[in-house]
Amino acid sequence: MIEILSNAALATVQDLGRNGSLRWGVGTSGAMDDLALAAGNLMLGNPVGAAGIEIPVFPFKVRFGADCAFALTGADCDARLDERPLLPWWTHRARAGEVLALGVPKGPMRASRALLCLSGGVDVPEVLGSRSTQLRGAFGGFEGRALKRGDVLRCGHDGHGRPTGFGLVPPALAMPLQRDGIAAVRVLPAAEYLAFEPASREAFWDRDWKITAQSDRYGYRLDGEALRPIAPMELLSHGIVPGVIQVPHSGQPIVQMRDAQPSGGYPKFGTVIEADLWRLGQAPIGSRIRFIETTWAQAVAARDEARQWLAKVERMVALHCSARGAR
Repeated sequence: MIEILSNAALATVQDLGRNGSLRWGVGTSGAMDDLALAAGNLMLGNPVGAAGIEIPVFPFKVRFGADCAFALTGADCDARLDERPLLPWWTHRARAGEVLALGVPKGPMRASRALLCLSGGVDVPEVLGSRSTQLRGAFGGFEGRALKRGDVLRCGHDGHGRPTGFGLVPPALAMPLQRDGIAAVRVLPAAEYLAFEPASREAFWDRDWKITAQSDRYGYRLDGEALRPIAPMELLSHGIVPGVIQVPHSGQPIVQMRDAQPSGGYPKFGTVIEADLWRLGQAPIGSRIRFIETTWAQAVAARDEARQWLAKVERMVALHCSARGAR
């Protein structure tokens, strides 16, 4: 088990999301960087969708109440275990009483969220088939809220005897994606795309967009050249999912993220493909992003590439554990 020693805002328990509940008006939630969570779990021998802790604000500290294997993925946070420096995207072993401290993210990847995965996963009750925290609904995760100082979380098992001390090349380096030196994500044009002026459509792809301070797990508000419709649009509220890019009357787009509500009435300009949502989820507030127009076939190929990367992770972990066990 671990004890939270920080009051860092918005650290939450997340798994891969609450699928199948949109019909009841319940959003998906889940880790903003699902690849980081899945990879951390695979390195520990956990089910790929086991719950971990997503940390978006630093510094962050936890104390281990028992021996525990753990993995750090996502942002490189100058991690230390009782002042011993730790590598990112690596598996480690803590002893009872040791303190893990995560500092402000650094490094060339410019990721913004760290994922702490524990051997056996974070043990909290499932709600609607998921352990993810739904902050707006105040359910799931740990008491339906962000973690705070004094909270004690249990994990499934301590991973005793499982090899640690190995790591991965992060997906941002293994599968880089940039446009003109700026981090990029791929987007499918959506239902109302052609209802916007040609100049606005061109500007959306050709210019970079700033992620504003009004961004969070619900949505990323962007700042750039306003997107103008050919004629005013009034739409009935309709279903939306994470990744949908809506355009309110201001013309400044909003990308729906993991805690997005399941319906909305703003025009839909595009959709960030599922395979790239983790890239956007790791983009720091205040940074700039570019959008790359893609096709359905290319979106499916990108999804397959991410799955193949995780399959390679699983094979690498199996080979490492086999080699360590043979010694």
